[in-house]
Amino acid sequence: MATEPVCVCVEDIKKIAEEKLSKSARVYYNSGANYENTYKDNRKAFGRYKIRPKYMRDVSNRSMATTILGHRVDCPIGVSPVAMCRLAHPDGEVAVARACAKLGRCFILSTMATAGLEEIGEMAPDCLRWFQIHILRDRNLLVQLVQRAERAGFTALVLTVDCPVYGRRHAEMRNDFNLPSTYKPGVLEGLRSRAGMSEEEREAGLTKFLNNLFTSAATWDDLRWLKTITKLPVVAKGITTGEGAREALRAGADAILVSNHGGRELDCVAATIDALPEVVEAVGDRCEVYLDGGVRSGLDALKAIAMGARAVFVGRPILWGLAHAGEEGAEKVLQILGDELSTDMALAGSSSIREISRDMVVHKSYYSSKL
Repeated sequence: MATEPVCVCVEDIKKIAEEKLSKSARVYYNSGANYENTYKDNRKAFGRYKIRPKYMRDVSNRSMATTILGHRVDCPIGVSPVAMCRLAHPDGEVAVARACAKLGRCFILSTMATAGLEEIGEMAPDCLRWFQIHILRDRNLLVQLVQRAERAGFTALVLTVDCPVYGRRHAEMRNDFNLPSTYKPGVLEGLRSRAGMSEEEREAGLTKFLNNLFTSAATWDDLRWLKTITKLPVVAKGITTGEGAREALRAGADAILVSNHGGRELDCVAATIDALPEVVEAVGDRCEVYLDGGVRSGLDALKAIAMGARAVFVGRPILWGLAHAGEEGAEKVLQILGDELSTDMALAGSSSIREISRDMVVHKSYYSSKL
């Protein structure tokens, strides 16, 4: 009788998940833009940074607890907005939100989720949840979404600023990916003047649907306008430069999420861990900075936190967890990442998140310069 493989790291779960996912879903989840330079570099970049541990520190009582936008989390590793989670498991985003609630993590729901705002609010009421949005061509639809998010208990809006158009993903294009008719874009269902995705829109393809839904004319003035229709804090997601961070703050952003959309939109931009120091320096102490892109271990999280990130978020690993075992699999991924971070904190000489200091991480060139 075959035994269930032992999963001790995210890579173990990925291997199992890729056998369970349909080819269409696997290609959609794991593809990057163009020749996938950024998609691949997001992961490799973490290896360019080395730990400089502090020795003989009392780390017998460790805590990973911190706050983000004033809300306590038990661990600063949350879940990025990922679209169409029900392609990985029927429970989709609901399972992820429940896993986050159980472990005290932050969950960001995608505009292109296959579960609705109200569904998340009802099925995972204890989950700290943020809602990721785009500037839509129809502002009335965006107003409706913001109001629904507020009523459903979401505590922040995460505005994607780096996707004026849908990126060219070669693998996805070759596979002619589209959302299967058995699933629906749950967040968009029931909006007045839009009843979700029509059959004609399905046939036209996901790229055309999204390019028609999102506006390519958005500017920082749209972020300013967004601030006038909600009291929720707004996180600017998709920043990879100091200039972009300063512009976001001038427009009213309450926090910055350093992200390149997992390498799925503009290729050849900086890996997020490489971009992080520039953004942190640009904002100073004016707001919190977060990071996603390429995070696959607690050690990656430790490096990002040392370099100035208040929290990190993961996307693809959660999808792998879902495909592996639904809510239990998503929880397993988050638990592994948290356990790794706790162990790595101890080995690096930190008993709390605030003790993870900037001098604990250097670029590998630091050592070559000593030769």
